Amino acid sequence: MTLRVNAPRLSFEERRSIGAALSAGRSFAEIARDLGRSRSTISREVARNGGVGRYQAGRAQQATTWRARRKPGPHPVEPPPPTAGGADPQAVGDFEDRFTAMMIRTGVPAMMARVLVCLFTSDAGELTAGELVTRLQVSPASISKAVRWLEQRGLARRERRDRREHYAMNDDVWYRAWQASVRSMTDWAEYTREGAALLGTASPAGARMQTTSRFFQLLRHDMLQAAEHWRRSLG
Repeated sequence: MTLRVNAPRLSFEERRSIGAALSAGRSFAEIARDLGRSRSTISREVARNGGVGRYQAGRAQQATTWRARRKPGPHPVEPPPPTAGGADPQAVGDFEDRFTAMMIRTGVPAMMARVLVCLFTSDAGELTAGELVTRLQVSPASISKAVRWLEQRGLARRERRDRREHYAMNDDVWYRAWQASVRSMTDWAEYTREGAALLGTASPAGARMQTTSRFFQLLRHDMLQAAEHWRRSLG
């Protein structure tokens, strides 16, 4: 199918097709080809509306209508200016879509991923609440909720300056994300160890629990060592 030039917004029928295709396990590229849309349009649509596992056509349609009503006028939001390194804004936007989709696939909720990507790709590593609202075309409450989630995991922080609230990414965000993964490994190890003791290691279920607990204990140990090594090397 020929790619549309100056294509209009996605229709409800197209969103239904996207939802059905995602449920069938089809890729963004396949969906884009079937609908005659660009891959970035599909990835942006999915990332903006819950991600691959939570995308629903009806909710996506309602969200789009709500965002359109919130726009102050008929003029579209201006694209971001070129980065300090001279990168093409369109190429940066496509990268941000794919970066966001990757985060969603690895377990970061959609809105939290979108905010973190914006912080990651800004030269200063920070944006004001108003800047995030404008860039992502969502409510201030959605931004605040996303930042709160990131704060709880040590990935971002709030700063009050010049009567405005700034949201900043922690410089060692990669290390903090790794530490969060280590904590999840610790939980797995502890709960499966408890299960092994409760069920008895002589039983098949207890033996399975014990093996699982040992696996996560070793994995946690290796992850901690690796994190400290790279933190010292890159810090």
